[in-house]
Amino acid sequence: MMALGIEGTAHTLGIGIVTERKVLANVFDTLTTEKGGIHPKEAAEHHAKLLKPLLRKAFEEAGVGMDEVDIVAFSQGPGLGPCLRVAATAARALAIRYGKPIVGVNHCIAHVEITKMFGVKDPVGLYVSGGNTQVLALEGGRYRVFGETLDIGIGNAIDTFARELGLGFPGGPKIERLAQKGERYIELPYAVKGMDLSFSGVLTEAVRKYRTGKYRVEDLAYSFQETAFAALVEVTERAVAHTGKEEVVLVGGVAANNRLREMLKAMTSERGVEFFVPPYDLCRDNGAMIAYTGLRMYLGGVRFKIEETVVKQKFRTDEVKVTWG
Repeated sequence: MMALGIEGTAHTLGIGIVTERKVLANVFDTLTTEKGGIHPKEAAEHHAKLLKPLLRKAFEEAGVGMDEVDIVAFSQGPGLGPCLRVAATAARALAIRYGKPIVGVNHCIAHVEITKMFGVKDPVGLYVSGGNTQVLALEGGRYRVFGETLDIGIGNAIDTFARELGLGFPGGPKIERLAQKGERYIELPYAVKGMDLSFSGVLTEAVRKYRTGKYRVEDLAYSFQETAFAALVEVTERAVAHTGKEEVVLVGGVAANNRLREMLKAMTSERGVEFFVPPYDLCRDNGAMIAYTGLRMYLGGVRFKIEETVVKQKFRTDEVKVTWG
C-alpha cells in the first residue's frame, strides 16, 4: 500500500509519499527569519502558498499519481492552530476529491514510528524539537510520556538563546558551531525534576551571563549544550532502566546535534542497548513520517470519518490507542 502524508505543525510544510518499506518522496520547505521567531499566521500563509508546488514536487519525485495513493494522512496535532488547519484542509480536500481514506496522525508519535521502517522494534524515544521535548515508550497499548519539559522545548530554548546572540532562526546549527569552539565550562542551572525537565533556568542564566560581557560566547554555547543535554540523557537513561527496553532512538530537529548524539551513544553503550538516529530528513518535521504512521494506523484498523479530522493543538501523545503492530 502507498500513503501520502502532509506535515504542517509549525514552521515546516512537508509532503511525503511512502510504502510500508520505502520512502518514495519526502519534500519540505521551512519558513526562516533573520530576526525574531515564527509567527503562526505567517507560517500558515507560507504553507498555503507552497502546498500545491510541494505536492507536485512530491509526486514527481515518487513517480506516481494521486490515483495510486491508497490513503491520505495529515498531522492532526499538536502544533500551531493556523498551520495545522492548512495541512488538515488540504488532506480533506484530497481525500474527498479522490475518494481516499483519511487518517489524522499525532505528530510526536510519528517521530518515533518512522524509526520502525529501519528495523527498530520497541524503543525508548527521546523526541527533541522546538516545541516538544519528551521521553516516550510504548506501554499498555499507548505511547506513554515518561518525562517531558515543564516549560519550553529544548529547541525553543536553543533558538531563543541564539536570537539573543543575534544569530537568527533557526539557531541550533549556529549554537552547535559556537559550542565546538568552547574551551571552558561555565556553571549553569541544571534542572531535572523527577523524570521531567526545565530549560527556562539554564536559558535565563546563559542570557544574563552573556549580557554582562564577561564571558566568551563560545564558552556559553558549550556550557548551555553540556548542561541541557546532560539532563536529557539522564531522564532517557532512567526511562530505559524503568522499561527494560533494549533500544533508544533520537528523533526531532535537535537530533541533528552531534554532541547530543555522542552523549546518548555513550550512555547506551554503557547500558548495552542499541542506539539509532534516522537520516536527518526523517528526524526533522517531515511528511514521510506522517505518511508512514498513517499507513501503519490504517493497516492496524484505524478509521476516521471526515468530521473526526478536526485539528488538536494540544494533542497529547498518550491519547492515542495503539492498535497497530
